[in-house]
Amino acid sequence: MLAAARSRLRRLEPAEAAQALAEGSGSVLVDIRPAAQRAAEGEIPDAVVVERNVLEWRFDPTSDARLPIATGDDLQVIVICSEGYTSSLAADALRQLGLRRATDVIGGYHAWAAAGLPIRGGG
Repeated sequence: MLAAARSRLRRLEPAEAAQALAEGSGSVLVDIRPAAQRAAEGEIPDAVVVERNVLEWRFDPTSDARLPIATGDDLQVIVICSEGYTSSLAADALRQLGLRRATDVIGGYHAWAAAGLPIRGGG
């Protein structure tokens, strides 16, 4: 299932994800890790926190429970989890909703932090 999901994504290295966000190209970084994991590992400043169990209806442009930024299928939702596994499945689910630019970060939060990209907190 993971391999199939990843075959449908153009996954981003952490630096590529940071660049997409900096360019302001209609991209948003979405952290799907649970609160306890974010507290233990740290957080990414400016990431939108949407835990995995509510992701689809928060980003479905047709949902009454969508976030204000979820206005169309051209938004690039860059999903990040702890190590880059759950995020691949989540990004693929968003693609199935019609968010054709949805993707994830290779290696997840751990790779983001190891690349020296902005983080705060954590143990």
